Amino acid sequence: MRYLSVYYKGFFLRTMHKNWYIIKTISGHENKVKYYLETEIRNSYQKDNIGNIIIPVEKFLQMRNGNKILIERIYFPGYIIIEAFLSIEILHSIKNIPGVIHFLTEKISGKPIPMKKQDITDLLVKVYVLSEAEPQLRISFSLGEKVKVIEGPFKGFYGTIDTINEEKQRMSITVLIFGRKTPLDINFSQVDKI
Repeated sequence: MRYLSVYYKGFFLRTMHKNWYIIKTISGHENKVKYYLETEIRNSYQKDNIGNIIIPVEKFLQMRNGNKILIERIYFPGYIIIEAFLSIEILHSIKNIPGVIHFLTEKISGKPIPMKKQDITDLLVKVYVLSEAEPQLRISFSLGEKVKVIEGPFKGFYGTIDTINEEKQRMSITVLIFGRKTPLDINFSQVDKI
């Protein structure tokens, strides 16, 4: 058992030290497992043993029928990161929650492995960056694909994709104007798939 000694009013007190662990869940049930963890365990006598529960989520925009829709997708599908002091009771309580498959464990002993400090620091930074980032338009286009221009002066024209620049969210397409092939350089948000 890992304890953290704290000096308080002339006495050394031993408090439980929480570590970060990774729980494997059924993919698509991450939020349900998080809800069960928050309600069942935190509302019991074991609530001081559970800290933060994290499901990293990335946000992006997607075009559907000419409208931009905000999509949230779990960054690590099938995994939850939890801060906890794992006593035997907590370990069994977590394992018995519907949707939980297992903890990431050591191969030989089968004990849950706490995350290394550097790994959890990197992960928390990534979670912060994902939560603060401005959602980008994410559309999967391919060269030679036919698209329709939905914004700008060439609205209503159809064209074929010549080049794609994912970083700048721009593409070059060729449209027919008065029977002549004309190249256009436009944003992803200005076109829709046919």
